[in-house]
Amino acid sequence: MPSFTRERKIDGPVAGIDEVGRGPLAGPVYAAAVILNPERLPRGIDDSKAMTAEAREQAFEKIMERALAVGIACASVEEIDEINILQATFLAMKRATEQLAIAPVHAFVDGNRAPALACPVETIVEGDAKSLSIAAASIVAKVVRDRVMRELDAAHPGYYWASNKGYGTPEHLAALNRLGPSVHHRKSFAPVAQLKLPFAG
Repeated sequence: MPSFTRERKIDGPVAGIDEVGRGPLAGPVYAAAVILNPERLPRGIDDSKAMTAEAREQAFEKIMERALAVGIACASVEEIDEINILQATFLAMKRATEQLAIAPVHAFVDGNRAPALACPVETIVEGDAKSLSIAAASIVAKVVRDRVMRELDAAHPGYYWASNKGYGTPEHLAALNRLGPSVHHRKSFAPVAQLKLPFAG
């Protein structure tokens, strides 16, 4: 389970930062930055990938209620195709951090690479399983992106985005071949680029 141990070693507000949606073939990449309140740590926070959708929704509400500051941002499909998914991920992280109502003195970022921010940045591999702040950020980003993908699914039915969230599942790939790509598909990702079909509306 993630803990708040690392955060307590730093004097001042610490932001945990994580992203969701680097791998999908469709939809934006989302990032969240969360500064937790040491006096009101929400319970039930774990690595978002280890939680059920219902548990994530409940944790999301607790985080939004108790955190000192939360920033949520994305990079669009167009930006992903233009600057590549890694740089788009960094852009989403930077935007999320800039939305924080409190300026962090330090940031923990999940993974081994991080964007340049206005404060010192420390990367933590598998950080969402180690740092409570990163775990909170992963939950926020996941819940928000999942909601967006359900909305896109309603607007563009047939790709099963409500269930696959844009990832290249067999049903999604079959729909891609049957329907062709939509405007929300990432043209630079191989399974989409290889279709060489006109993009649908």
